[in-house]
Amino acid sequence: AALGAGFSDKTPAHTVTMACISSNQAMTTAFGLIASGQCEVVVAGGVEFMSDVPIRHSRKMRKTMLSLNKAKSLGQRLSVISRIRPDYFAPELPAVAEFSTSETMGHSADRLAAAFAVSRAEQDEYALRSHTLAKKAQDAGHLSDVIPYKVPGNGAITGGAPSRSLS
Repeated sequence: AALGAGFSDKTPAHTVTMACISSNQAMTTAFGLIASGQCEVVVAGGVEFMSDVPIRHSRKMRKTMLSLNKAKSLGQRLSVISRIRPDYFAPELPAVAEFSTSETMGHSADRLAAAFAVSRAEQDEYALRSHTLAKKAQDAGHLSDVIPYKVPGNGAITGGAPSRSLS
């Protein structure tokens, strides 16, 4: 991610891929690096990418493209291309389920709510309180250190949270 963002390959960096908790893990790691004295400044954050999901080619198409890349002669390339079938073009949609458990976020939330005896009403009250406090903090200027970020080719990203409407 750092290289894709234009950072030098000499800049120490790593990517955290842990679904919805990635940004929290990145910030926790950053805090640990600063607290331990290993770093004075750390840039950490996270992004949501489900609005532009990485849809892959089918496994058959990926294997064919690799074979095509290895083919040396025009005849070999044509032979590989001739084996492509219409179903090769069907995309492979990303799994919504967590990789190691095959559990979706909704099922995981339901399971945890049951295990800790948290009712839906309590969940809704907690969410409303969280959003209300976030909006109150924003209105009071406590989130003024969150600044818009300009993305090349796009407008400024302003964060969008907390919601202006709590209805």
